[in-house]
Amino acid sequence: MTAEDDDLVINTAPPAEPEEDVTEIPADTVGEPVEEPTYTGKPQPGDSPNAVDCTPAHGVYKPLSKDDPKAHHKGVGPVNSNCNGTSRTAKSTFTSEVTGKVGIAISGELETSAGAMLASIKTKWGVTVSPELTAKLGNTISVDTPKHTTTNARYGVYRLKVVGESYMLHQNCTTSPKHEVVSYSPIKVGWYLWES
Repeated sequence: MTAEDDDLVINTAPPAEPEEDVTEIPADTVGEPVEEPTYTGKPQPGDSPNAVDCTPAHGVYKPLSKDDPKAHHKGVGPVNSNCNGTSRTAKSTFTSEVTGKVGIAISGELETSAGAMLASIKTKWGVTVSPELTAKLGNTISVDTPKHTTTNARYGVYRLKVVGESYMLHQNCTTSPKHEVVSYSPIKVGWYLWES
């Protein structure tokens, strides 16, 4: 990858950390459905033999809004830096030093599987998010570092931040209270660059 790539962006600050208290989800559990409790409440007024049936009770997730896919980056390995103390522009080349996997992180109470959440995100916006992506050892990038500037680079995985809601849909079609769920789902591997 070189600085001539169309989507290369050099930022003015390091990548932002999630503002929420997030929990990382192991990739091998993403496709597993969560245990779905059975509705045990009393019949609601107006229930009749002809009432709509939502059997079996199940968890629901609805994505509501998403951030810029380049806004959230989870690094793998150390930050690399190159200080250009000269009075001319210099070329900086960075190489990833480790291989690491980055998965989904969520904040909130997800009432369904993470796999169902990823499918809902793809359906709503047509973006492919993954349970896990691997940033590999040996990837290299070269960029121009302006005079008297430090270029910083971190290799890792960009994650799409999505705010959604999740709840249980019971057998009689009533719902549990809705919970806000904030998720960070892997979307692509790449470098995050910033100058200081």
